[in-house]
Amino acid sequence: MSFQGFARNAPAFFLELASEMNKQWFDANKQRYQDEWVAPMTELLEQVGTGLAKTYAPTKLEPKVMRIYRDTRFARDKAPYKTHIAGVLRLSAKKPPLAGGRSGAKPANSDGGCSAMYVHLGIEEEFVGAGTYFFDDKQLAKWRKLVAADKTGKPIAALIAKTRKAGYAVGGHDDYKKVPRGFAPDHPRADLLRMKGLTIGFPEIPKGMLHQAKLAPWLVDHGRASAPLVTWIWQHLR
Repeated sequence: MSFQGFARNAPAFFLELASEMNKQWFDANKQRYQDEWVAPMTELLEQVGTGLAKTYAPTKLEPKVMRIYRDTRFARDKAPYKTHIAGVLRLSAKKPPLAGGRSGAKPANSDGGCSAMYVHLGIEEEFVGAGTYFFDDKQLAKWRKLVAADKTGKPIAALIAKTRKAGYAVGGHDDYKKVPRGFAPDHPRADLLRMKGLTIGFPEIPKGMLHQAKLAPWLVDHGRASAPLVTWIWQHLR
């Protein structure tokens, strides 16, 4: 079944959840969550993944709807549920099937946390983007080495500038305030050396489009536009 949009009254679920925030209420409304959010998000990711398949071929895109349950073990906020839904199309390094039909193993951390799309919808905010939110230690070392050298740093800086000029917010999150040790403070790409990750933020979803079937092709168009930078991350940092 193709994506037809989220129901007009679907946001009310998260507003009520934020007010109730208890297992008894959630269990009584769990099917409502599945029908109003999980099912259409699954359809949306599958449709967008199909639309981006040729763009990322031969790399596969794996759709996943994230859990609504919060990990509260080390959090000050002990609210048990998220008041948003999130879905991701992650680039997959899964190997071809083995003899006998078994799936090939995927090496640990082989996807590098790289996503062709991340969709976040809820009462706090709506956000759609792509890329890698935080580099792991190995990726961070690679990133800095590539950015620092003119031969590799100038092309990535140019690609980032081109993506920003096209209307996308490109950058890291909670970046370092200073250039890391071992690099000149006045390095021409100092801003990139301070980054902890690299994501591409899409424009805001047009008003009302959340509830319309045309959200899927809108996401595909932006997914294709952001693909060159995502592909660079995938090819160089995993």
